[in-house]
Amino acid sequence: MTSAAPRPSFTLRSLAAIVGAHLEGDGDRVVTAVAPLDTAGPAEISFVLGARYQAAACASRAGAFVAPEGITGLPGPVLRTASPQLALIRLLEVFHPAEPPAPGVHPAAVIDPGASIDPSASVGACAVIERGAVVRRGATLFPLVYVGADAEVGEDATLYPHVVLRERVRVGRRVVIHSGAVLGADGFGYAQDAGEHRKVPQVGGVLVEDDVEIGANTTIDRATVGDTVIRRGTKIDNLVQIGHNVEVGERSILVAQVGISGSVRLGRGVILAGQVGVADHVTLGDGVVGGAQAGVPSDLETAGVYLGSPARPVMEAKRIMAAETRLPELLRRVRALEKRLEDVERQSEEPRG
Repeated sequence: MTSAAPRPSFTLRSLAAIVGAHLEGDGDRVVTAVAPLDTAGPAEISFVLGARYQAAACASRAGAFVAPEGITGLPGPVLRTASPQLALIRLLEVFHPAEPPAPGVHPAAVIDPGASIDPSASVGACAVIERGAVVRRGATLFPLVYVGADAEVGEDATLYPHVVLRERVRVGRRVVIHSGAVLGADGFGYAQDAGEHRKVPQVGGVLVEDDVEIGANTTIDRATVGDTVIRRGTKIDNLVQIGHNVEVGERSILVAQVGISGSVRLGRGVILAGQVGVADHVTLGDGVVGGAQAGVPSDLETAGVYLGSPARPVMEAKRIMAAETRLPELLRRVRALEKRLEDVERQSEEPRG
């Protein structure tokens, strides 16, 4: 039995230099891990992302803290920074460095002779790479990945187990695709023919630009013709459905269970929170934010936050939601007024002596 690798350890002084923070307290204190406030111990550093976590931080047993200005009274040394979340990212990278896989093709992988694999790429056991596919420099394909005919995996991309790239799917540089994602399944297109559903052939592809991350069990359908396009820097959560011929703009964020129908256009920096649904052929402008469970049946051109179904500007939607809570009371008042009006009308119709 092999022994576990030793845990990394760093002085707070060295960590402050690494993350660009101002050190308050004992710079010689050594920490060996990053941990949440409620479980951290004296040899661990924890993080305070904002004022609402101050009470938990003051009760924590952590040996040190990362915190923004204004968070005081912490029971240990502090790495003071204007952006604790970015500092946390750097700390996690330091304590958990990624181990690059060894280049080469596993003997159990199935590679078509017509595929092209850069010698620096890593292809795991039982991966399948079809004719005409290209795997570029530094790409990592974990076991059981499928890359279809004429598909392309860009430089330094990472495909985790059970990722499927169907034929003619192109993935850019540094793209990360998590397990179970399927790119390039047929778009959902049918036409009525004498009462039957006749399938529209889906002969297009999928293009994923550089620095995109795609979550587990997300599906991105191929275009009917042309390409379904995910622009650079976009981040997609688990369990997202993107229909055929959609274009997602640069640096957009799509959260879990978002559903986007065919031929939708999303601008730059669009954010769709959990379970947002977008109808087909809708356009969302740059900077549009759809709140959780919003339903978007028509174009939203102006940047801003939209809520509800149908989605409306946030303040309008909140007024409607507030009014909805008063509906039972308003209904009782309307019925009472109707009763009084009936009484007045009946009295006016009675004969006078």
